[in-house]
Amino acid sequence: MGVVASVEKHKPDAGIALLMSLVDADMARVNQLIIDMAGANAEMIPEVARHLIESGGKRLRPMLTLASAGMFGYAGDGHVKLAASVEFMHTATLLHDDVVDESEMRRGKLAARMVWGNQASVLVGDYLLGQAFRKMVEVGSLEALAVLSRAAAVIAEGEVMQLAAAKDLSTDEDAYIRVIDAKTAALFSAACEVGPIVAGSSDAMRAALASYGTALGLAFQLVDDALDYGGSSVNLGKRTGDDFREGKITLPIILAYRAGSEAERAFWTRTIEQGEIGDGDLEKAGEILRRHGAITATVERARHYAPAPSRRSTRFPLASIARRCWRWSSSASAGCTEVWQLVVGSRASVVLTPT
Repeated sequence: MGVVASVEKHKPDAGIALLMSLVDADMARVNQLIIDMAGANAEMIPEVARHLIESGGKRLRPMLTLASAGMFGYAGDGHVKLAASVEFMHTATLLHDDVVDESEMRRGKLAARMVWGNQASVLVGDYLLGQAFRKMVEVGSLEALAVLSRAAAVIAEGEVMQLAAAKDLSTDEDAYIRVIDAKTAALFSAACEVGPIVAGSSDAMRAALASYGTALGLAFQLVDDALDYGGSSVNLGKRTGDDFREGKITLPIILAYRAGSEAERAFWTRTIEQGEIGDGDLEKAGEILRRHGAITATVERARHYAPAPSRRSTRFPLASIARRCWRWSSSASAGCTEVWQLVVGSRASVVLTPT
């Protein structure tokens, strides 16, 4: 049975308009393939898949795969299959993450688990992962398959690492970076690397694009974590403060705890480690974070990753696209064009200016 889903074509954001224009035709093919791959004999599978597919998202990861293949003049269809596989891997992780995190919202809609339950969400996520790997095999590149299968394992490991670190205020910044490197940056890196692989490019180009994707993914997650305390539900597509309520140890918490007074540390112990959260505690958490500049510092860490990919991107024919893609990705999963546009203003405490 097929799935009837409208993969909405969003109005291009200024930061990625050039990228979208270059991959527009191929993205139409990817979107159609996503619809076809979501079909199944079990009616619940396309229903759950359609719920998430139609909820939006800019599909940055598959666009990166298409663009990284196009940089080297690739003219086949393997990059379309790999791009769809990358998006299915991402979608599967979202379904699984929402179960683990007990999330209620995803991209501004009820999470699939709230509609069909945890079991259905996990099983449909498994199905989408299976479909992703079936499509990878069709491409016939063992190297691309190796990169994406390794990424799948690393992502799962990163989620387990995050689960183990939950509510643990002794977690330091290095441990946090290892978590987001695994759970977020790994797929960005793989999405960028499989492009030059399928295009038959050199090992040096593979390494450069993989490194670019890693930096992109790290910045993406850093800003996302900052926005949980300094953004809005509209921008995030989920409730602000979910990380706080779930006891997730993210960089804003790490920085504020390290710099905090005895009373502030006692507050974090009660709310994060012991899970005793009362009325007004989220607001108080935000006040402490702002007092110590933890949200601003987190976004500045994200900006730290910009120069490295920008330098590497000058080696590619589409250097300007790579730089534009970097600027957009820093807006995190909210889908806004740039970090500073998303977080400046009354909805957040972070003020950035472009460099």
